[in-house]
Amino acid sequence: MKKYILTVLALASAFVSAQETPFKFKELVNNSALPIISQGKTGTCWSFSTTSFLESEVLRLTGKNVDLSEMFNVRYTYPVKAYNYVYRQGKAQFSQGGLSHDVLNSVRLNGVVPNEVYTGITGIETKHDHELFVKDLKVGLDSIIKNPKQYLTKDWKTNFDQKLNKKLGTPSTKFKYEGKEYTPQEFAKALKINPEDYVTITSFKQAPYYSQFVLQVPDNFSNGNYYNLPLDEYMKVLDEALFKGFTAAFDTDVSEKTFSRKYGMAIWPAEGKESDYFVQILPEKWVSADERQAAFEDYSTEDDHLMHITGILKDQLGNQYYDVKNSWGTDNVGNNGHIFMSKPYFRMKSIAFTIHKDALSKEVKKQLGIN
Repeated sequence: MKKYILTVLALASAFVSAQETPFKFKELVNNSALPIISQGKTGTCWSFSTTSFLESEVLRLTGKNVDLSEMFNVRYTYPVKAYNYVYRQGKAQFSQGGLSHDVLNSVRLNGVVPNEVYTGITGIETKHDHELFVKDLKVGLDSIIKNPKQYLTKDWKTNFDQKLNKKLGTPSTKFKYEGKEYTPQEFAKALKINPEDYVTITSFKQAPYYSQFVLQVPDNFSNGNYYNLPLDEYMKVLDEALFKGFTAAFDTDVSEKTFSRKYGMAIWPAEGKESDYFVQILPEKWVSADERQAAFEDYSTEDDHLMHITGILKDQLGNQYYDVKNSWGTDNVGNNGHIFMSKPYFRMKSIAFTIHKDALSKEVKKQLGIN
């Protein structure tokens, strides 16, 4: 997303303690996910989170643990961004950022591959690092926009693809996995990944509730549609999905001082000094739809980062938190790389979440017109 962040361990027991805090957590829901990995020096959290989500979906649907390639989705999404940026004469977003539906769009067109088939790391590199690479790509695209007669007559798309292949590797059209040959599309089908089965839910007041609309956030370059629910129903849908064994990819703001990498927590205190955050259990503020909307409209809530929600915990006072699988690795990060996010923080700062439509109740499906 906008911030390049350097970079699932299972909880060892029913109770776990956040490092250097008084919090004691008990699991209420702990749905399966693969171990945490790092997105490195990239802004591709959208692919890491949503790919992790799809890995959990594969496990739920087939019982198989399959480590999918995050960079396969990224490789195929960069050209889509580039075409949009050039055709809109630079009046669009071209950055590393994206959203969950961009992964689903890539899967729809290109399928999926195991990480062992496509790592996105070439040459002597050992970690993901796209910062200078994407800046260079943008310089090239800006040159095309400034001199269209000179560049658009040439095969600039081929040149762009060649840069991607040099940096990330050329995507495989066929590969072997566990002794069987697949195309990426065949592999997605074998894993029961159907992009049409997934929906993205949000809760904002600029569009009618129970409708679809294109959410106005900078990284929505592909104009993805979101289903809009009232805030309490938005929260209820997520909780019910988690208790039924589903997980969710979600987009959120992580810029607040009450979001801590060090402690692996996110809270929304009603009061208290900054020095008290995470070292005391502070009362939290219950957020209204109007407060959530105001934070979105004054830009204090932004689409900073995407992660993967796998469960629910409660502390010793009964306050509930989402167990969030992050993609910043596990070194020098609290809670073994997870973020324990309080429900008030989620109500206030989350943007949207993506889930399998089977996680929705019949009533909600009917309200949203989902079959």
